[in-house]
Amino acid sequence: MKDKIKIFLDSDLLEKYLLGTTNNQEAMQVERYIAMYPEVRKTYDELQDNLEAYAKLHAIKTPDGLKENIVALIKAENTGRRNYFRYGIAASIAILIFAGSSYFFWDQNQSLQEENTIVSNKIKDLEENMREQLEDVRNQFIVLQNPQTKKYNVKGNKKAKELKAVAYINPVKKLSYINVSNLPKLPEDQCFQMWTEVNGKLVNLGVIKQATSQEKLLAMPYSDHAVGYITIEPLGGNDTPTVENIVANIDY
Repeated sequence: MKDKIKIFLDSDLLEKYLLGTTNNQEAMQVERYIAMYPEVRKTYDELQDNLEAYAKLHAIKTPDGLKENIVALIKAENTGRRNYFRYGIAASIAILIFAGSSYFFWDQNQSLQEENTIVSNKIKDLEENMREQLEDVRNQFIVLQNPQTKKYNVKGNKKAKELKAVAYINPVKKLSYINVSNLPKLPEDQCFQMWTEVNGKLVNLGVIKQATSQEKLLAMPYSDHAVGYITIEPLGGNDTPTVENIVANIDY
């Protein structure tokens, strides 16, 4: 046992422990030996006293005014921190203002882009509508002025004796129009509606309005040997024609 203690004391583990340079395993060994063996404990206490004496002997006197300098530095540091804190607050406010303004301008930009898209779409719709109207006017001119256009007078049956219309059919240009020149007066809950049968399929051409019946031609889908109808339907029009309310036939 004494050889074991002697080997331990001859090592530098106690000195390293006092200086705080041992690893975890070495520190645990030193603390265990100090607790178990009085000889090791005595040596440890002597080394600790010697280390304190050496530290006092070689201690450096505190320079004059050091305390005042430290206090001044602390105050300056606190002032700096307060200023830094203030600058930090100011910077944070500036960042928030910048972020808010950025979001505002971004939101405004998004709104402008949306409005621009809406306006662009409206312009496109207007252009398309104008193009269709110009195309329709051109076709009407062709139908009315072309010598190959055939005219068919349309008269109403006994349910609408006053109904008068003229159908214009151009087999060369494959254009068909009808001009309703007169419509009998109907009850307020009824209207005239036009249909055409093309290649076995029934096409709804819409409600014929009294106010506009003499203002322009109504386009009809062209087909060889097509058949058209004018019916009396509930106000607003119907999805399918009411057969018993057919008031005029248009064969072309």
